[in-house]
Amino acid sequence: MGIETRGETVYRGIAWSAFACSANTAAVDVKDGKIIRIRPLHYDEVSTEEQRKPWRIEARGKVFEPGKKTLLPPLSLTYKKRIYSPNRVLFPMKRVDWDPNGERNPQNRGLSKYERISWDEATTLIASEIKRIHDTYGPLAIMCQADGHGETKVVHAPHGAQAMMLELCGGYTLQARQPDSWEGWYWGAKHMWGMDPVGMQVNQRNLYKDVCEHGDAVLYWGCDLETTPWGWGGQQPSRMAYFLEELGLKSFFVSPDLNYTGACHRGKWIPVLPNTDAALQLAIAYVWITEGTYYKEYVESHTVGFDWFEYYVLGNEDGVPKTPKWAEEKCGVPSYTIKAFARYWAKHAVSIAHADGGGMIRSPFSHEPARLEIVLLAMQGLGRPGTGQLHMIEFGQFGFDEWNPMPRSEKYFEVPGAYHGWMETIGRQNFFPKTMTPQALTLPEGEKLRWYGHVVCTAPRADQFVPFEFPADGAPMIHMVVSDSPSWTTCWNGGYSMQEALRNERVETIVMQHPWFENDTAFADIILPVNTMFEEKDVAVDNWSGQFNMMYIQDDCIEPLGESKSDYECAIEVAKKLERYGGPYENLVQRYTQGKTVDEWIEAGFESAQADSLMTYDEFAEKKMCLAPTADGWEDDPVALRAWYDDPASQPLSTPTRKIEIYSTGLAEHFPDDTERPIVPHWIEETEEHKERISSDRAVNYPFLMVTNHPRWRVHSEHDDVTWMREIRTCKVEGPDGYLYEPVWMNPVDAGKLGLEDGDVVRVYNERGSVLGGMYVNERIMPGAVYQDHGARVDPIVTGKCGLDRGGANNLICPTATTSKNAAGEATNGFLVNVEKVDVFSLAEEYPEQFGREYDPSDGLRVSAWLVDGQ
Repeated sequence: MGIETRGETVYRGIAWSAFACSANTAAVDVKDGKIIRIRPLHYDEVSTEEQRKPWRIEARGKVFEPGKKTLLPPLSLTYKKRIYSPNRVLFPMKRVDWDPNGERNPQNRGLSKYERISWDEATTLIASEIKRIHDTYGPLAIMCQADGHGETKVVHAPHGAQAMMLELCGGYTLQARQPDSWEGWYWGAKHMWGMDPVGMQVNQRNLYKDVCEHGDAVLYWGCDLETTPWGWGGQQPSRMAYFLEELGLKSFFVSPDLNYTGACHRGKWIPVLPNTDAALQLAIAYVWITEGTYYKEYVESHTVGFDWFEYYVLGNEDGVPKTPKWAEEKCGVPSYTIKAFARYWAKHAVSIAHADGGGMIRSPFSHEPARLEIVLLAMQGLGRPGTGQLHMIEFGQFGFDEWNPMPRSEKYFEVPGAYHGWMETIGRQNFFPKTMTPQALTLPEGEKLRWYGHVVCTAPRADQFVPFEFPADGAPMIHMVVSDSPSWTTCWNGGYSMQEALRNERVETIVMQHPWFENDTAFADIILPVNTMFEEKDVAVDNWSGQFNMMYIQDDCIEPLGESKSDYECAIEVAKKLERYGGPYENLVQRYTQGKTVDEWIEAGFESAQADSLMTYDEFAEKKMCLAPTADGWEDDPVALRAWYDDPASQPLSTPTRKIEIYSTGLAEHFPDDTERPIVPHWIEETEEHKERISSDRAVNYPFLMVTNHPRWRVHSEHDDVTWMREIRTCKVEGPDGYLYEPVWMNPVDAGKLGLEDGDVVRVYNERGSVLGGMYVNERIMPGAVYQDHGARVDPIVTGKCGLDRGGANNLICPTATTSKNAAGEATNGFLVNVEKVDVFSLAEEYPEQFGREYDPSDGLRVSAWLVDGQ
């Protein structure tokens, strides 16, 4: 007789976009108040095939279909381990040496321990500090960190709930969300072909079907379909790649590492040194120009300024022809490989696939390879059958039907009526880019921080020409930080500088709310415990699976652990205490909640989705699921940029000339003397702020280029405490002290020269600081490069500038400077480092307290390591 394991089943969207949109719908089996199992949702559990109307892509005698179940990645399947992690924050906490009525000791942030306090005390303290800051400096003296990836929620959304409450009290200063997945496209490609909002090819209609039917090859440039989509889109992109192989299309993988896509799929790996893609692209263009193998007529009719580009590539501008031999010294790709690849591309229909940006889009000067990719696509007839920039993630993002290469659903669900999350930057009085937060927090009195653009991905191209400054005229400096996204140091540029900034004495109070004690939470003065998605009732949408679009009610699976509350509830609790002060805080809870219960917010979300054609709200409340069938006639939708290819006047671009601007008229008008982002795309060797090339003087001391990918076994900084992941060799490397270190990949050639062996604990360092890691010696990383996933949990040994981190959080040693002087993007990849072996036992003797924190290899550093004894 079988053992009964399934209890009540609850449908949950287990994904981490944090912006009320995602995929990864799961069936969560709950029994006796515990989560027993997480499994894929089988579509026939919630609908019939007639209701779904599954699509079929038929090409070359083969068929591709959506499948019968959701394609959950391992991260979603194992997420219950994260919920029950010993690292959960289960009650409010206060830093032991922070006294709002006495010494605040900001210099001890990141070092001090915490004591347990009650919700009443915590929220009284927070409300009191908000009132004091408002009275002393004004509302704009409070900075909100309210963005970034996190659990995908709607009513209880993180990354904005507390900001919405503060908005009702007079406002705040916003740390503006960057276009982080699209930095290079946003700051570069948009000036060549428009493509608002983010600068990647927006019109994707039926592009996948077109590539299946007419393509010869797909070039996965810095693209890992087997990793990046896991967090918020599942594994459909992997199936798409396998099907293309079945059809006979060739695959090329261009990246410093043989990433998981390259390792899983058949094809040719072209190793390129981190952040040198522009040299390879220019050399390909050189071959096409000198051999006459590009589409001259197309370039003449569809682009402007190619003659300027040709002049530069041939060396007439600087005396240096951008030959394959020239590029070989820059990027490490042999000149014969460049020539062979360029010649193959010139004779075949080749598309370039991306799962958002990857390392090349998050590096210094990343706007240049982004722009050069558009030049190469244009030179080979962008939009002709079988070609395009194929977007293999986040299908239909921003609600654009056309931003979906897959067969479209009848409905793209959005539920803004229930959303309490991220706040828009555009139109705000006081803000600054996320990449400049350390500078904003430490800015000397009387000085200004300056940049261009609202830096949010939804802003149009021309917004990048608008100057801004912080603080705005008459506005104060930052004296209080309120955050629900405490992972800046793990995910952005120059984390050690941020640690230093969080200890600035001008920042009098730091409040953070989070489900786990990790990363920046150790710099908080007060910490509030937050629920996970399993402990809240909510509404969800699934639009990014590439299968079927869905909207559903998510019942809570378990009771809240400890004293945790949702982000929405945290804001309400603080609002209750603020109401005691009257004035701008009067009736704040009512104004914030609008008198609605969670169920009423869910109904408001359904109404805003405008799904009445599919079912009524009463039906939705009963069935808890609304699935949109495949749209009738999707096969007849025009193919992507085919009309543009046939006649550019029929589908004009959003650039000033309505064509692809190889010579950017916007940059020429507004930044004619910018040598870092020139009018025509170039190879940028180095500038005063970025000396991260192997030709740099710094390379004498730091000879390796660092590649920091989207992590394989995390979503940015999340999941580093999942026990099942940590058992995997490429997730963690066990050191001689029993600690599980973040892997550092190095080629055997480089490891041999340094006397390093597999399993050694090493220090990865530059003048900005050091992080530790465990050596993983293998040939999946090219010589001259080292690879360590970003997002590992911070485990500080020495904090602040020139610090040392045991956890391997390599964003701590990224450049502090932004993409370039007029582009405020992040620069978190392709920077110089050195590597050396360390004796962890000697380090433990030197730093006994740091090495003595409570730690278990199965799940890592625990919250109890930061609590005073006995709590």
